[in-house]
Amino acid sequence: MNRKNFLKSTFASAFALVGLKSLGFANNGKPNFANVTLAETMQDSAPFTLGALPYAVDALEPHIDKLTMEIHHDRHHKAYVDNLNKALAGTPMEKLSLFELLKDAGKYPAAVRNNAGGHWNHTFFWNCMSPKGGGNPTGKLNDDLIKTFGSLDKFKDEFSKAGVGRFGSGWAWLIVEDKKLVITSSANQVNPLMDVAEKKGTPILGLDVWEHAYYLKYQNKRADYIKAFWNVINWEAVSKNYEAALK
Repeated sequence: MNRKNFLKSTFASAFALVGLKSLGFANNGKPNFANVTLAETMQDSAPFTLGALPYAVDALEPHIDKLTMEIHHDRHHKAYVDNLNKALAGTPMEKLSLFELLKDAGKYPAAVRNNAGGHWNHTFFWNCMSPKGGGNPTGKLNDDLIKTFGSLDKFKDEFSKAGVGRFGSGWAWLIVEDKKLVITSSANQVNPLMDVAEKKGTPILGLDVWEHAYYLKYQNKRADYIKAFWNVINWEAVSKNYEAALK
């Protein structure tokens, strides 16, 4: 299944009763955060909206502090959404879905590419974390991580290196490429769904390594921030993403 069809079909049953333009809500109108990461890409067109965090702003403490989460979501993510809508307003691009903007990002102005990426990346990132996160994955994801990287510790080490080694601002990713698990990273707000990405694939885990994601608590110690991330990683969501990517 190609990436476009994957994104459109993932968790389709969970949204069969949804009548909202901004997807990611169960039929009772409450956020369905386990699925919003991929459903968000199916939002019909602009204006795009900023979804709520899937947990309280202080829920990830002490690993990620309340003030960082408030600024990161309410200001940085909001700015991407607002600037994306401004860049699209009054143009033929405003009729395109978020996924369409991502997959052909190289065709569009930098303001569209950067802000569309920023919106999708952050929506995805919030759902890669949970107050009940941490520990180790289970099931097929666990088995395939060990098979691919040798052990979970080796996987974590390689993923951490991708985040630490990304020069400047960017992201670390675990993706599925040809049904294989691959670690990669990207600059700024580029993601592996984009035609401009150095490494393309379906993201199942993403980590924001922009300074605004960690500087208040960890200053310039990006490695410490990444180490703390393992305590809040939402393996359940990552596993669901993986299962869907393999279909």
